[in-house]
Amino acid sequence: MSGRPVRVVQVGAGAMGAAWLRTLAGAEEVEVVGVADLDVGRAEAAVRAAGLTGAGVSGGPVRVAGSLGELLAVVDADAVVNVTIPAAHSTVNIEALFAGLPVLCEKPAAPTLAEALVQAAAAEATGRLLMISQSRRYFAALTTFRDRITQLGAPGLLTTDFFRAPHFGGFRDEMPHPLLIDMAIHAFDASRFLLGAEPVSVVCESWNPAWSWYQGDASATATFLFSDGTRYVFTGSWCAEGRDTSWNGEWRAVGAGGTATWDGEGRVTSSAAGVEEEVPPGAHEQIAGALVEFVGAVRTGAEPAGSIKGNLRSLAMVEAAVRSAETGERVNIGALLEQAYEEALALPAREEIRQQLKSWGAAATILS
Repeated sequence: MSGRPVRVVQVGAGAMGAAWLRTLAGAEEVEVVGVADLDVGRAEAAVRAAGLTGAGVSGGPVRVAGSLGELLAVVDADAVVNVTIPAAHSTVNIEALFAGLPVLCEKPAAPTLAEALVQAAAAEATGRLLMISQSRRYFAALTTFRDRITQLGAPGLLTTDFFRAPHFGGFRDEMPHPLLIDMAIHAFDASRFLLGAEPVSVVCESWNPAWSWYQGDASATATFLFSDGTRYVFTGSWCAEGRDTSWNGEWRAVGAGGTATWDGEGRVTSSAAGVEEEVPPGAHEQIAGALVEFVGAVRTGAEPAGSIKGNLRSLAMVEAAVRSAETGERVNIGALLEQAYEEALALPAREEIRQQLKSWGAAATILS
C-alpha cells in the first residue's frame, strides 16, 4: 500500500460511527471502501452524511453491508475500524484479524478483561495489529502537562475531577457502571501516560444519586496506588448538572517541587516552572490522532501506544475499580489479571487462540 491511501472498512454506523466516518472522510491517508452495520439503512445514511457516496480515491463506490463478512466478500480492504457497541468488539475484531486485517477498535476493547486477553491472543496468533483507540491521549495540552509533571520531582498525588450530565439514551443508560466502564477508562489510561508507571491496586466506591437517569452507578471515587508510590484519585459523576468540567476532566499533580494543573482543555499551569500557558491544539487530536498513529503503525510495523497489549492495564484499572466498588475491598490489579487469564482459558475460542493463550502460562507473560 506504499504510495496510496490505506483502504478502510468501518463496522458500526451509530453516533460514534458517524463521528469516525467524518474523520475518515477528511483524512488523506485513508480511503473508506465500505461500511457495515446490522441496520443497512443506517449505514447508507451515515455514508451519505459523511459525503462519501460514490467517493473513494480509486473512484469506486463506498459499499454497505449488514456484516463485516459480507463487506469483505465484495471489497478489497487493508484495515478495519471497529465502532460497534462494546459487547460486539471481540466478535468483529477476531473476525477481522483472522481475515488478515489490522484493526483500530473503539474503547473499551471488551466488556471484560478476560475477553480482552482473548483478543490479545488472537492478535498474536494472526500476527496482525489490534489497536484500541484511547482517543483522549491525543491532546497537545496533555503532553505539555506530562512535561510539567516531570519538573515536580517524583509526584506523590495525581487527581482528576470529572463532572458532566450527558443524556445519551441507549446502552449507556442500562450499563451497571456507566461512568467507570464507558468514561473513566479515558482518565485511567491518561494517568498511566502521565506518570509513566503502572497501577498496583485500587479502592473504589460507586453510587447512583436519587436524581440519576442511569440504571447503574453514575458516580464514583477511585484511589489507585501506582508502582512508583503515587496515589491517583479519580472523582466523577455523569449526572452532575451545572458547571461541567472538560470531557477530559480537571487535573492536578503534586510533587516535592510544586504543583501542576491542566483544565482538560488548553490551559496548563506549573508552580515549579512558574508558567501559565495556553497550549494550542495539535494537528491531529482525539480520534484523528488515534487514526494517524494507527496508519503509521500499519505502514511501518511500529507498535502503537494503543496496541491491545499496551491497553490491557488500562482496562484492568476499570475492572479492578468496578470489583472494588462491588465488594468494598482493595483489589490487587496483578492478581486480577491472573484471574482474568484463567477465565480467558475457559472461554470458547478458536483453537489457534486457545493455543496462544496457553503458551503464555500467565497474564504477566504478555505484559512483560
